[in-house]
Amino acid sequence: MGENIQLQEDPRFQVHPMMSPADREGRAFVHYTAWKETYTGLMPEGILAAHTLERCRERAEKCGLDGNFVVLDRENGDRVAGFATVYPRARDFVSVPDAGEIGALYVLREYQGLGLGRMLMEHCLACLHRPRAALFVLEGNEKAIGFYKHMGFRLTGQVVEQQIAGAAITELEMVLERE
Repeated sequence: MGENIQLQEDPRFQVHPMMSPADREGRAFVHYTAWKETYTGLMPEGILAAHTLERCRERAEKCGLDGNFVVLDRENGDRVAGFATVYPRARDFVSVPDAGEIGALYVLREYQGLGLGRMLMEHCLACLHRPRAALFVLEGNEKAIGFYKHMGFRLTGQVVEQQIAGAAITELEMVLERE
């Protein structure tokens, strides 16, 4: 899991395991900011209001090192431009058997369209040693659904509803068959 992956065309960006306090702070900032950029209008305001930078910092501190990756902008002081989390074994509610799971993948809006999401996804998939990879995407997040479909994922029809901060959200399960 520890090897670095770089795009040949643009070594400006580098994916590596989240290790340093700066990586964790950058992950927290991306988590907080990307939620505001992506989910405003898609998610109830109460959930967005509860998603504070401090809460993202706490999550980044608790999440550990294994399976957490950041993509750095080498030309901008190693700024964290995105992050991803991978689970070698999918959580129990994933409907497809023998799957790993992409638990999170976020890229700041200003860096979208540069191939960073693909870099993070390819890094995560390289770390999964199971025949399937699953993920969940917020219902209505058509940009993300399109990206995941482009990466080879398909909707399974499985829907997960959650209560967060007193409001409901619906996530759609997607899977990539790697057999």
